[in-house]
Amino acid sequence: MNINPETDLDLEKLFLPAWAQESPATNRYAHFAGGEDRPSRDDRRRDDRRGPRPPRRDSGPRGSSGGGRGDNRGRPPRRDGDRPRGRTDEQFAPRQREQRETPPPMPEVAVSLVPDEKGVESLARQVKMTGRAYPLFDIARLILQKPERYAIRFAVEKNAEGKVLQPLFVCALDDTLWLSEDEAVEHVLRSHFVTFYQAERTATEPPKGKYTFVGQCGMSRVIFGPPNHHDYQNRLHKLHSERFSRMPFEVYKSRVKIVRDEEVVKQWVEEQSWKTEYICLNVPEPLKLANREDVAEHFRTVHKDTIIKPVESHTLSGVAARGMRCHGLARLARQVCEDQRRFPLQIATVLSQQFAGHALQFFKVNKTVTHVSVARPHYLDLETTPVSEGVRQIVDFINAHPKCTRRKLFETLAPSPPPAPIPINPPPTEIEAGAPATAESTEAAAKPAEPEPTPEQTAVNADLHWLIHQGHVIEFANGTLETAKKPLPKPPKPEKKPVEVVAVVPAASPSAVAATEPPVESAPSESTTAETVALPEAPTTEAPAEEKVTTVAEATPVTTDETPAATEVGAASEPESTPKPPAPSEVPPA
Repeated sequence: MNINPETDLDLEKLFLPAWAQESPATNRYAHFAGGEDRPSRDDRRRDDRRGPRPPRRDSGPRGSSGGGRGDNRGRPPRRDGDRPRGRTDEQFAPRQREQRETPPPMPEVAVSLVPDEKGVESLARQVKMTGRAYPLFDIARLILQKPERYAIRFAVEKNAEGKVLQPLFVCALDDTLWLSEDEAVEHVLRSHFVTFYQAERTATEPPKGKYTFVGQCGMSRVIFGPPNHHDYQNRLHKLHSERFSRMPFEVYKSRVKIVRDEEVVKQWVEEQSWKTEYICLNVPEPLKLANREDVAEHFRTVHKDTIIKPVESHTLSGVAARGMRCHGLARLARQVCEDQRRFPLQIATVLSQQFAGHALQFFKVNKTVTHVSVARPHYLDLETTPVSEGVRQIVDFINAHPKCTRRKLFETLAPSPPPAPIPINPPPTEIEAGAPATAESTEAAAKPAEPEPTPEQTAVNADLHWLIHQGHVIEFANGTLETAKKPLPKPPKPEKKPVEVVAVVPAASPSAVAATEPPVESAPSESTTAETVALPEAPTTEAPAEEKVTTVAEATPVTTDETPAATEVGAASEPESTPKPPAPSEVPPA
């Protein structure tokens, strides 16, 4: 269980309206008086009204000979380039603005925010216990409010060939992350110097000669010595490279001051009267080094591979990431955090994966806002699903009262009984009986006892709990209740429209009709000829043609606007059933 109060998130209190949330426990501005000693504007106006102002010395009219402000007669006209009176040449000269250097590009390192696992576990437990549905992005914004609630993961990026674009290095002593080995080595020698080396000072001869002034850094107050000293330039370049490398050397050199104070000169002479040597620790054989350059070289040779290691990914807590010593990584982490505060898509994605690991479900309200809850909405069909009468009453009440709350539901379906009347002569309490009064007894006497839930309220609570955990009823973070809506029917898939072909069947000829008729046993030739002549006059000759046209019209679906016209054309082209006169050659002999 997480014991850090900064990472704990109480969803019941954080999702209340602003007027109902608790006020901060401490007042950060309690020690500020708020300008009580400064006179107010009304007091200044009141002072101005105390009396008339004294007359000016040059009270004469402008332009008169009384010496007024407008009397410029007798003064030589000011020429362009003349500086005003009372100003020195340095104050009158325009200030030279220093051109700011463009910031270096961001390092090519992948940065991602990861919510604290213990905090997510606590959130998942609250969601399961309450059964409410909370907006996922609002929870992500609550996590981003404090750095104790998330961690930052740094990972290297590789190109198409698999080469690392920007390496990362970790210092094993304090778990800090760096972009290069040189930065990590400088950090170890600056912060953990006493772990590997010990400085030893020995007396030596002071510098010969008489010195009246020395050079001193105007920003760090480091004394370089006289400008003609042999070590002056070395110390100047060394301090610039170590502490002021972002500033151009010529600009930094202009900040060096020449000090003629005897105390400062004496301090530099005392510093030069001592010699500093460095004793190596944690080595099998004792060794002394003359200067810091030798110390840095010794550390790279002996301790670097053990203390500084390259990594492909490293995770830091939000608090540790805020205090990063590497300037490039600190800028990158700050930019990612600011982007996520505007729209926490990345941390919401990771948070959804962690919630899914705790068996929580997700759904969207109005297809826009993603919520996390114990179950997805599942429609309950009361007509086809057998349920108890209590469940049916709860569902009907929620459907009839949109945006109702749990309290309103209980007041309607299972109201609390009226409180018992207070007796006129209550029994004596412990205080009246002479028992020693304690804080607990006094609080118990002042606070009325909470009524126990009735069996009806217990039954309604159990039914509502089942409906919420099954997804039939949704309880949102603001306390409103809604039932799962009936899903819309899926539209049928459109079928492929077949191409319509309308066939126009011509009238059958007698020869074709004769071919379609089954063969008939014939007797003499005369009867056969008579039978052949009588076939065109029979009404059955048009039957095959009519039956064939009707079959084509029924088998072809009407899918286009041209089909009825085509069908009409096919029906109109059908010949009428009128007997045709026989041909002269087919007339039988008399």
